[in-house]
Parts: sequence; C-alpha cells; structure tokens
Amino acid sequence: MNDIMDLHTHTIASGHAYNTLYEMAKSASEKGLALFGSTDHAPKMPGTCHEFYFINFKVIPRKLYGINILMGAELNIIDYKGRVDLRRGLLERLDYGIASIHEPCYKNGTVAQNTSAYVGAMENPLIHIIGHPDDSRFPVDYDTLAAAAAENHTLLEVNASSLHPNSVRGNAREKYVTLLERCKHYKTNIILNSDAHVEADVGNHKRAWDLIEEVNFPKELIVNDSIDKLLPFIPKLEAYL
Repeated sequence: MNDIMDLHTHTIASGHAYNTLYEMAKSASEKGLALFGSTDHAPKMPGTCHEFYFINFKVIPRKLYGINILMGAELNIIDYKGRVDLRRGLLERLDYGIASIHEPCYKNGTVAQNTSAYVGAMENPLIHIIGHPDDSRFPVDYDTLAAAAAENHTLLEVNASSLHPNSVRGNAREKYVTLLERCKHYKTNIILNSDAHVEADVGNHKRAWDLIEEVNFPKELIVNDSIDKLLPFIPKLEAYL
C-alpha cells in the first residue's frame, strides 16, 4: 500500500522536538510524501508555544519542497467532556485538529470517564483525528470508541511512536489489536501517523504497518494511500490542492 502522508508531527515550537517546520517538510519531501501536516502541541502542554502561534498560519506557504502542507495542532483533551485547550476561534483557524490525552494535561478517570472524554472530543466538528488512543495509563472502552468515531466521521490514529519499545504509553500493541478489531466491526477509518519529533522520523510508519499486516486490517479503511480518501475527513485540504 502506497503511504503518501504524515499528519502528526512536531517542530521546535512544541518545546521537546528538535527540527524546524522547513526541515520537517523537506524531510517529508525527500521521503516521497505528497502531504505533510504539522501539529505542534497546544498551550496546556508544558514547554510548548503560546496560543498566538496558531493565529498566523496564513503566512506559511502551503506547498514546500513540492509537497502539500497542512497546519494543525495536537490539542490536549482536558476533561471528561472532551473539551480541548484552544478556544473555538483559534480552532477555526486550523486546517485540522488532532485531539489527544496527555498525562500533564488530563486527570486520569475511570474507563467510562476516559471514553467519554474521547467521545466528547469527536463530537466537536473542528476535531478530525483522535491521537494515540493507546495509552495503558488511560483505559478506554474500545468498542464505544470505534463506534463513536464511525458515527462522528472522525479518524482514529495508529501512532507509530507508541509502538516503539521505549514508548512511555505502554502496551500500545495490545491496545491496538483490540481497537483495530472493533474498527473492522464498525468500518471505522484510521490513519497511520509518525508523531515525529525529529526529522528522521517523518513518514516512519513501519511499526504501525507491521501491526496492520499482522491483524489483516482492511486497506480500504486506511486513508494513508489517497488524498481523495482523506478529503471527506479534512475538508480544508481541498483549498490547497
């Protein structure tokens, strides 16, 4: 399967990543991607940028090194209702939003509360992807998650970084096996992303693809091979094509 996109990446603006936007985009181009998305951490993450960072994306060229560029954010889910840490006016300026649970920004709850947090985020039309729903520290009902993603037309992410042996999220592989089985059942679309914090990792989805092959996940439910498949999930993309 031809993998032409990476939509979860971080630049030095996130505070704990190590390359500039241009360096990351150049790496994506050199690796043959057609679409690169930058999603720096929203303000609740310690060490990241101020919310003002997200108001001026209009100055950034939407083609760099021959590939299409999208500018989004990795939003922090901050409560059990699924609220995130950028106000609506700023969310509307983004090309797309990824909503994730991060330990510094969220108080762990019960399975029902954590699931409610994700579902609440998916019900926000300005959130398009749920990032790394794989962390054993935040247990989730994956049947409910997959069903809600299908209903709300939200992509669920398989995060290659979570599958790294040294990932702090722990047991991500086992979590994804369960989640992907439920995604098959509900015909829920997924996206594979790198969560790259350094240019060498841009487009590196190998661990995610290995898992996809292992569980024989249907390729038609994966958007990575086609911008046309992605368009219904991220409507602003059409303006840059």
